[in-house]
Amino acid sequence: MEIPVDDYAWGVAVANDLVATSPTVRAGEDALPGPAALAEFLAAHRLHRDGPPAGEDVRQVRFLRREVRGIIETETAEQAVAGARVLIRRAGLPPALAPRGDGRWEWVVPTAPGAGLADELAALAAVGVLGVVRTLGHERFRPCAAPGCRGVFADISRAGRRRYCMPDVCGNRVNVANHRARRREGVR
Repeated sequence: MEIPVDDYAWGVAVANDLVATSPTVRAGEDALPGPAALAEFLAAHRLHRDGPPAGEDVRQVRFLRREVRGIIETETAEQAVAGARVLIRRAGLPPALAPRGDGRWEWVVPTAPGAGLADELAALAAVGVLGVVRTLGHERFRPCAAPGCRGVFADISRAGRRRYCMPDVCGNRVNVANHRARRREGVR
């Protein structure tokens, strides 16, 4: 796999969504219960490998999920960068120039031949974390604002105002709760 350095948003999306699969975020339910769910996760993020994931892949990706969460929860940019460096060393090789389809060249982080799935995901997430720290700043790592949610995420929105780890879930819950509260108060 070659991970484009300029496309750190891809890595952040994978990191955010991976963390959001955790039972910690999903009220005790693991969104990666087995190989089929992991295969769906990979497909949703344009990640293709030879053959379907195995049970050991699921186990390793779950461990990675904890590591990524720990990096997003760091208190300083230096801690986030140090954590990302550890992740990238698992499968990442030195950056290289690679030709794009349009004839231009781009910086990529290639992964080692034969690297495991979790190691490739680690390198991808690391590129995302490093891109956020460099481009947007460590203050973009934050906890979910939804009451009772224990999710964390890296906000790469243009305005930097994202509040929820899973906007379509947590944001909707908050909106519904606010709507019901207004109705109870007689305000429409």
